[in-house]
Amino acid sequence: MTSRPHLVSRRRFLAWSGALAAAASTGGAELAFADAPSPAHYDKLLVLIELKGGNDGFNTLVPFADPGYAEARPKLAIARDAVVQLSDRAGLHPALAPLNALWKNNELAVLQGVGYSDPNLSHFRSIEIWDTASKSQEYLQQGWLTRTFAATPTPATFAADGVIVGSNDMGPLAGGGTRALALADPARFMQRAKLVHAAASRGNKALQHVLKTEADIVQAASRLDSEHAFTTLFPATAFGNAIRTACRVVASRASVAAVRVTLGGFDTHAAQAPTQARLLRELAEGVAALRAALGEIDRWNSTLALTYAEFGRRPQENQSAGTDHGTANVHFAMGGRVQGGMYGETASLANLSPNANVAHAIDFRSVYATILERWWTVDSRAVLGGRFAPLPFLVT
Repeated sequence: MTSRPHLVSRRRFLAWSGALAAAASTGGAELAFADAPSPAHYDKLLVLIELKGGNDGFNTLVPFADPGYAEARPKLAIARDAVVQLSDRAGLHPALAPLNALWKNNELAVLQGVGYSDPNLSHFRSIEIWDTASKSQEYLQQGWLTRTFAATPTPATFAADGVIVGSNDMGPLAGGGTRALALADPARFMQRAKLVHAAASRGNKALQHVLKTEADIVQAASRLDSEHAFTTLFPATAFGNAIRTACRVVASRASVAAVRVTLGGFDTHAAQAPTQARLLRELAEGVAALRAALGEIDRWNSTLALTYAEFGRRPQENQSAGTDHGTANVHFAMGGRVQGGMYGETASLANLSPNANVAHAIDFRSVYATILERWWTVDSRAVLGGRFAPLPFLVT
């Protein structure tokens, strides 16, 4: 019988070891240690990019040819001659211009209308649905990646199954039962490693046991802290720093199967235009740096980067020059083995639901099924609770 994984969070560690509270009260890490897993299909990396708050898809992939677009957005509509045109009907927000190189190189798949039935417009509940791959009225305790790695473990040589960069929220790696590491502040966490070893000599056996677990966490993190000197210039933003950390993790000798980074601030109920432009510029510049850095270490062709968010925004702008919570959204899949192009269907603004939202064209679990089956060659049915048809945006 498999033993129950031993999980120690930073918060519990602080509660048990008050002597260290003053020195270790910021940042965080969480790692669940299970029995040694067997080798599987994780030679390809997944990078998840969470657009926290619900990015506005209609001004991300601009449907300039739809007359309903300008009618719904007298202040927020982006002119046709300003977009990065991808087709005769749609184009990218001008701040996403750095992604045009991926599009031209057939490395950018635009997934249109991604969502789910009976959508929930609560930030907390909708991201929980995405993170657990549940039905709208189904409540699951484990993240979809947690279930994946529990069913099909990563090799024992991996330092961790997945790493969360820049957040304590475990998201798709939540629920325990897998080896997951959260680095809320990677630099401070590594600096604090010395405190753990110094305190271990204090003689308190209970504290030493906790410190031993903490030391294991630090050791796992240190194995993922690569000394590779990238020539890529990473953006001088919080998201750029998260991308740099992700690349350092990938460049390490100890492997992981998945990394998640987060770009927050997309809940644009008011004055959306400047905020979204800044965030999309950060996203595009961060992705460009990710591509360049992983190209340096010959990992871009074995990396799939995917954006996701809890929901999109409504087609109509509100009275505060912003947009309110919506439903289906546009997302990007990027990588050296991505088959570029448009997938799904452009939402018709002439056929909205009674609450003025759009229907989804792609169930988000089909996106996950694509990752599981076509990227990792893992059976998706047990993880997703049913059969969801993969999409053809990957070259395997």
